[in-house]
Amino acid sequence: MSFLSNTFWVKRITILVSFFIVSLILWNTYIFFQKFKQDERAKMEIFASAIKEFESNTDLNASFNLETKVFENIKDIPLILTDDKENIISSHNLDSVKSTDKKYLQNQLQLMKHQNQPIVINYLKNKKQFVYYRNSDLLYKLTYYPLALLLILGLFLTVVYLFFNSNKIAEQNKLWTGMAKETAHQIGTPLSSLLGWIAILRAENISEDYVDEIEKDVNRLSTIANRFSKIGSLPELKPQNIVEITKKAYDYLESRSSKQISFSFSTSKEVIESNLNTELYGWVIENLIKNAIDAMQGKGAVSVSIFESDKKVKILVTDTGKGIPKSQFKQIFKPGFTTKKRGWGLGLSLSKRIIKDYHKGKIFVQKSELGKGTTFEIILNTI
Repeated sequence: MSFLSNTFWVKRITILVSFFIVSLILWNTYIFFQKFKQDERAKMEIFASAIKEFESNTDLNASFNLETKVFENIKDIPLILTDDKENIISSHNLDSVKSTDKKYLQNQLQLMKHQNQPIVINYLKNKKQFVYYRNSDLLYKLTYYPLALLLILGLFLTVVYLFFNSNKIAEQNKLWTGMAKETAHQIGTPLSSLLGWIAILRAENISEDYVDEIEKDVNRLSTIANRFSKIGSLPELKPQNIVEITKKAYDYLESRSSKQISFSFSTSKEVIESNLNTELYGWVIENLIKNAIDAMQGKGAVSVSIFESDKKVKILVTDTGKGIPKSQFKQIFKPGFTTKKRGWGLGLSLSKRIIKDYHKGKIFVQKSELGKGTTFEIILNTI
């Protein structure tokens, strides 16, 4: 069984076990809550009995002692005693200062009516009193306990998801890195053979122009192999003239593109130095220009501009293509995202990784308008 399959089942089992444990705790909390509520009801019934006894007992000392003991037992439960016309007779366990305000007592009375059924005290023949009460502070806290538990569960599941997701991404990165390095290795063998054939062609006095063009394409394959070999490892950066490297990538694609596409290149200085890896940076420029050509469907204009400002160098690649919706400005840099019928959606993702992770720079869509074109911008530090 593969690592990803194992991860899938471990994640599912972890989630199911967590759900079961939390459900069990919530159920026990609910049962405890109901039991505690019943106990508070029983205390209120005892209080009501004590009030009835006090009203009907002629022995004032005995009644006072009974009421005192009952009040000690219910000191954490707020209550209001009313007559049969809902006139407030007394209140207990409420805020001693606020209880002097009749409006506050009425509000508390409405709250108590909403929370619990009153307890009726019948004494004499046609005389009644009502005991209204609300939940104690402890019972209030218990009502929020399940919410806190669910929040903790949510955080726990988030951590589990991030953990397994990071493992999945790491495994995928290893796979892509292995494929890239294997591709570079496989290209190396025919490249060596092609270099030998070029030497034979020169010895046979074949037209030098033909041989030079073949040699350029062989060198191009060598560059591609070097790029693939550097994926997954930290590339070496050296001081380079970014104008020269950019122009080289630009020239290669210009010479191999449709004549219906006009190319323009401009720079504020002929030499702007930055710490670069030549192969990887050139790959980014080629990706952007290729995307520009694809966006124009073989007809339009591509411009590459370079200028230096405040110890930064900015490279702009502009096309007159179909444009990108603003909602996709960030999505286009995600692996697998593509608007083409063909392609894996890795070009811009790799470009971002090369610029951001390896060269500590920035790459983003500077502007784009549907039907008019797009401008990508790269920002790197200068030396």
